[in-house]
Amino acid sequence: MKQEAFTMSLLLDYYGALLTEKQKTYFDLYYNQDLSLGEIAEQEGISRQGVHDTISRTEAILRGMEQATGCLRQAEALRRLCAEVEAAAQPLLHHEDPTVRQCAGRIFAAVSSVKE
Repeated sequence: MKQEAFTMSLLLDYYGALLTEKQKTYFDLYYNQDLSLGEIAEQEGISRQGVHDTISRTEAILRGMEQATGCLRQAEALRRLCAEVEAAAQPLLHHEDPTVRQCAGRIFAAVSSVKE
């Protein structure tokens, strides 16, 4: 469940601008603020079922956007690849040849710029 909540929060970060304010609010309260459906319903003055329906529709929208664009999947793949490049370049920082150390520094600088 925690992984699912984390994934949903990431999807909200990526695609939240495409949602209505109500969808963003309910989704944030449920996934990021960890409020129950009942607590959100009471706070917002609507039924628990209304909150549930809105969150379910929002989940479907976010999953559909990820399926169509793959932005989150690509970002995660890029993050993993950057970590692999850094791990491979790490031993080069301590190489006896200063040219190799300088190249390693450029590799780390390039990876850092990609992460931004």
